[in-house]
Amino acid sequence: MGRKVTLATCSLNQWALDFDGNVLRILKSIEIAKANGAKYRLGPELDICGYGCADHFYESDTLLHCFQVLKQLLESPVTQDIICDVGMPVMHHNVRYNCRVLFLNKKILLIRPKMLLANHGNNREFRWFSPWSQPRHIEEYFLPRMIQDVTGQVTVPFGDAVLSTKDTCIGSEICAELWNARSPHVDMGLDGIEIFTNSSASYHELRKADQRVNLVKSATTKSGGIYLFANQKGCDGDRLYYDGCSMIAINGDIVAQGTQFSLDDVEVITATLDLEDVRSYRGERCHPHMEYEHKPYQRIKVDFSLSDCKDIFLPTHQPVEWVFRSPEEEISLGPACWLWDYLRRSGQAGFLLPLSGGVDSSSSACIVYSMCVQVCQAVRDGNVQVLEDVQRLVCDASYRPEEPRELCGRLFTTCYMASENSSEDTRNRAKELAAQIGSNHLNVNIDMAVKGLLGIFSMVMGKWPKFRVNGGSSRENLALQNVQARVRMILAYLFAQLCLWAQGKPGGLLVLGSANVDESLTGYFTKYDCSSADINPIGGVSKMDLKRFLQYCAEHFQLTALKSVLAAPPTAELEPLTEGQVSQTDEADMGMTYSELSVIGRLRKISKCGPYSMFCKLIQSWRETCSPSQVAAKVKHFFKMYSVNRHKMTTVTPSYHAESYGPDDNRFDLRPFLYNTRWSWQFRCIDHEVSMMEGEYAESV
Repeated sequence: MGRKVTLATCSLNQWALDFDGNVLRILKSIEIAKANGAKYRLGPELDICGYGCADHFYESDTLLHCFQVLKQLLESPVTQDIICDVGMPVMHHNVRYNCRVLFLNKKILLIRPKMLLANHGNNREFRWFSPWSQPRHIEEYFLPRMIQDVTGQVTVPFGDAVLSTKDTCIGSEICAELWNARSPHVDMGLDGIEIFTNSSASYHELRKADQRVNLVKSATTKSGGIYLFANQKGCDGDRLYYDGCSMIAINGDIVAQGTQFSLDDVEVITATLDLEDVRSYRGERCHPHMEYEHKPYQRIKVDFSLSDCKDIFLPTHQPVEWVFRSPEEEISLGPACWLWDYLRRSGQAGFLLPLSGGVDSSSSACIVYSMCVQVCQAVRDGNVQVLEDVQRLVCDASYRPEEPRELCGRLFTTCYMASENSSEDTRNRAKELAAQIGSNHLNVNIDMAVKGLLGIFSMVMGKWPKFRVNGGSSRENLALQNVQARVRMILAYLFAQLCLWAQGKPGGLLVLGSANVDESLTGYFTKYDCSSADINPIGGVSKMDLKRFLQYCAEHFQLTALKSVLAAPPTAELEPLTEGQVSQTDEADMGMTYSELSVIGRLRKISKCGPYSMFCKLIQSWRETCSPSQVAAKVKHFFKMYSVNRHKMTTVTPSYHAESYGPDDNRFDLRPFLYNTRWSWQFRCIDHEVSMMEGEYAESV
């Protein structure tokens, strides 16, 4: 009958500038798609070079190597008899565009440039690309000679057009175009295009997956149609983790769903769908609105069918219910997959973590354990690539990981760094957790190193600083805390470099950090302390989410040691103990609770609030617990802490991006780091509002 089409979309773990690996993953996805009967294969955004090339997009080498890979794809027998849709940068009239290249049987059908660029959050596409600003317009693109030799074409269509096969019509969107108020699929649907495709590099944030699913469902609910969504997966070289979730939808229903987190480098999903379902849907619901007033899309005619005349017995895919993961599951899986990619691609042999027995370092430890759980499961599921990577990491070609605790002992070293200010409680918590996850655990005392450094200072300056409780000043007290913290960082790197050497094993360890997003926001950490590491899996996660994550781990992984970690008050343990007990707590030091910080952080970044606007919003939301003057004091205290410590964000450890209010100075949260910390004008505006409110209250009394 020729009405059913089998389509494929995929998630690929591409790596920026890894052209050898990228082309192999692209070819494997096409091979799987063909084996499943697909006649169209869609890949992620910029899948030839990897999305995260950043300023390498400026280099002519990047453009050259992309065309070399395209040549290899065109010549491969794997790509024959299937429409292939790949992504790469293309320069047209000396302007660089983010493009889709669609080809079939050694012929390029269309080069479709991105029209609406992503330029918010972590995206900076306007830095490297220009948008195609001519809707429904195409031009001739002159192919490089190396491509002409393969295709026999001198020029190909370049611009905003659609493919018209013998049986249907296909139109492309690229990533952010789906999220835009002027999404191309709206006009395409009105012009009769039946299949929409979207190639994305959409990175993970907590609680974001449902937004993608709702957008895809909405795109085909309004005017019917089939929607293919492809997304990158994995760590392609920086702070972001792309979390897959490729999907296929028809008429508002999801019919095929990819995984959000997995260690598979290539994941292909296919669906067989009936084109008549689209036509019937539009005929009933959309017919009065299908008249199209704008200039129609130019259709590139393709002598090819996606359907088969003998498809009457071919079953079609039915709607599925998308099950969303909880934020705790996302924290358990996303950063763990990111750590695995970073470890296997960095050439190092494992991780080292200073484990204090508190919530933050325990969270980092649990994420590494979750990574080991996923690796063992992937090996059991027959993932050959993961097994080869593990064997290379442990330098044992016969090794096969069976149990997460045993693998954790090979890849993960934890180190409790005690001082005279440390309590037995934290030491025991760290020891117990390390035993339950199976890490190689070390106990180190740093007092000798701290006293050595203070001795050098005393010898030069003639004075020995004291803690506040012993009669010292605030400056002395802070300096004595900082020297302990910085000694721990030095020792962490020393052990990371030489631990395996001392055991007669090759390689070094990556140092993991464990500062959360709220502490980074306020600068509640010592510059160049244990927050200074190679990477930080929890740097984009709030304290409140981390506590819920540890509760999840305690139940899901049966890590009973976490119960005592959660019960203990957060403390840096850098000041002397009082009768053997901790006298210093994080929230007392910061002057506000972690719950309050989460609210303030979201207002600062997501709601774009300065001091005055934040005060005005918090007056309403905190009116049951705080007076106007108390709200004013908290807002002022936060902005003073934030501005005094913002310089710390310029050197903060690269962290997994997970939270939409993260303060990462690298490219997500661009701010000055030298502020007028008095905020005199802004604070006067707050004081004026407080005095007005208090005056009105006095009059009413």
